[in-house]
Amino acid sequence: MNNSRTNAHVITGVGIFTAVVIVLQLLGAFIRFGPFSISLTLIPIVVGAALYGPWAGAWLGFVFSMVVLISGDAGAFLVVNAIGTILTVILKGTLAGLAAGAVFKALEKTNVWVAAVCAAIACPVVNTGLFLVGCRLFFMETIAGWGAAMGFESVGKYMIYGLVGGNFVFELLTNIVLSPVIVRLIRIGRKEKA
Repeated sequence: MNNSRTNAHVITGVGIFTAVVIVLQLLGAFIRFGPFSISLTLIPIVVGAALYGPWAGAWLGFVFSMVVLISGDAGAFLVVNAIGTILTVILKGTLAGLAAGAVFKALEKTNVWVAAVCAAIACPVVNTGLFLVGCRLFFMETIAGWGAAMGFESVGKYMIYGLVGGNFVFELLTNIVLSPVIVRLIRIGRKEKA
């Protein structure tokens, strides 16, 4: 009986976080930083991964990836290399969620706050890092052209300053500030309810 209540609790919680990821990603498509949208979606991925484990984080990251692909947010890359885009988007989102959950789980027994902060750092670092790897592997010629058209002297500077710089800093800071607070509030609510 207790195990079935726990399973129902996890399924319900992950379902709610799945819905939040979808809504935030769809709404976030309207908040732009240059040609790319600013994502608040990593916050529920980190929180869901912290509360329900690495595989829940991977699922939430996968859902995020699918919404990015379906919504057309990756359209500029899809026309250049569809397979490279799909592979990059799915891997970066899924592994970012998995990493957040794994980092939280590894540090949770030491200090929950530190675990949440480290998970909040890991998620955007993995997400952005794998995006840059995907850009390097599949889109370098196109990105070099974009950078040159915008006046960047090197493709590396364009990738850091033009493609990911502001977006990464925004995602990192909002994750570091909000994710640990939300995790703590939910954990406090669980204890009071029990």
